[in-house]
Amino acid sequence: MQDLQKQIIEELKVLPEINPEEEVRKSVNFLKEYASKHSFMKSFVIAVSGGQDSTLTGKLIQIAVNELNEELGEEKYSTIAVRLPYGVQADEADCQDALAFIQPTEVIEVNIKKAVDASVAALEEAGIRLSDFAKGNEKARERMKVQYSIAAMKNGVVVGTDHAAEAISGFYTKYGDGGVDLTPIFRLNKRQGKQILVHLGCPDHLYLKTPTADLEEDRPALPDETALGVTYEAVDDYLEGKEVTEEVRAIIEGHYLKTQHKRHLPITIFDDFWK
Repeated sequence: MQDLQKQIIEELKVLPEINPEEEVRKSVNFLKEYASKHSFMKSFVIAVSGGQDSTLTGKLIQIAVNELNEELGEEKYSTIAVRLPYGVQADEADCQDALAFIQPTEVIEVNIKKAVDASVAALEEAGIRLSDFAKGNEKARERMKVQYSIAAMKNGVVVGTDHAAEAISGFYTKYGDGGVDLTPIFRLNKRQGKQILVHLGCPDHLYLKTPTADLEEDRPALPDETALGVTYEAVDDYLEGKEVTEEVRAIIEGHYLKTQHKRHLPITIFDDFWK
């Protein structure tokens, strides 16, 4: 194993193999302990897209909420699943299946199309015409803004779905889906997330579907692996300390090095990683 690979694995806390039951317990205990130590909070807010990561995270939250309420003997805590389509979502049926699997306390739907389009129009009036890619980031940031507004009114915290296979590549929008309070599946790679969903009895089409951020209108439902130029299988192998080809290594480490700013708090004069 090369030095940078070892460094990345240590930074992202990835294990070469997992026990799904133990990992469920780690995440659930983390969520329960956070709730117990922060008296202001009563809810966990999560955007549910119908994909693997939000399905897994939402289910872990609901398990934690159920256990907390049972231990307290009252319905103090809740899971607020937020649906945030831009217009009509192509895989809406998967979203509904994910919600049926999670069984959240409450579902709130906010269609972000009017807000995003208004923002795009306002920028254009100021002489800034967004590219399709930049508009995709606008959607992601609007979704996060909505979640924080809901959390503010529901005494909640916003829970993200970032995991190791996403973190290594910076494959998320800065201050969009990357701007959250808690990340309970941090440390897991993509295949480990699948293993846990199998353990939890999730419908297989929710974790076997092709992962996509689906933010670009010129390239709708663009697969993550196409955008990244590498498969999640290869990324997972890398994160588990396995040998990968030099071409794959170069792509993965290139993404990691170029996106370090996304994994760092705002830079101050005391930071030197960027020099």
